[in-house]
Amino acid sequence: MKIQFDDAAAAKIQAHLAPGKRLLLTFEDGVGPYSQHAMIHMQVQFSINIINSDMEVPGYDQTITSNIGDFLVKGYSMDSLDENMVVHLNTNLGTLSLSGDGGLIDDNLGFIDFTEPNNAGLKENPARLS
Repeated sequence: MKIQFDDAAAAKIQAHLAPGKRLLLTFEDGVGPYSQHAMIHMQVQFSINIINSDMEVPGYDQTITSNIGDFLVKGYSMDSLDENMVVHLNTNLGTLSLSGDGGLIDDNLGFIDFTEPNNAGLKENPARLS
């Protein structure tokens, strides 16, 4: 399984990466410390998370490779993913989308940098604004 980021999406994520940080692809099912509560959503929803390498990752037991680095994922969430995926940045809206061999997986892929002070990454996540 692999993810290819387009140039704009890669630049957006890589601006937050540094040594000592990890990438997660989180299934938004409300399970675990990095998953947002997904009760109001009637669709599959994921988010890209950045955490410090010393932060715990309970349940993240699988790895997906990408052109910007490896992502840890919850193994059971791989049932909702495809073998070959692409992340695209809509530069007009500033939103990310995740597509696979079978089509669109998540048209509003979240992005949360949990390493930002005072959870600024969570507060400024466009996928979570109402």
